[in-house]
Amino acid sequence: MPQAKQPDDGDGVQIDLVSGARMDGLTSMEKIRLILDGVHDGNIVILEEGLSPDEESKLIEVTMAEISPDEFNGIEIETYPRSDTRDSSFLGRLVGGDSSNAKLTAIGPANQIETLHKDETLISALVSRN
Repeated sequence: MPQAKQPDDGDGVQIDLVSGARMDGLTSMEKIRLILDGVHDGNIVILEEGLSPDEESKLIEVTMAEISPDEFNGIEIETYPRSDTRDSSFLGRLVGGDSSNAKLTAIGPANQIETLHKDETLISALVSRN
């Protein structure tokens, strides 16, 4: 994935919005590596189309193998269903919208993201910069 310019002040949290089209041509392991590389860098990764249950299981398995007390604390992952109809939300328009896969997934460093609330239409999270 092309790297975005990092802010000079380092006060912000980078959010990578990954379209379904970007993920379509990748193998499961390439998807997992793309996600974990972003999270290792301290970024929040938002997937327009989410992962399959097998890919989510593999993501958790690979994450567990990479956890290190001094370097990587793991991930926080939240997924919620989304309507199969055209997504007219801001995020949907921003990343291209028209998707047949019915979920959106947010993934971030476990030590920086805390889920405050989750229901079928909203994920509310507190993101800190450690």
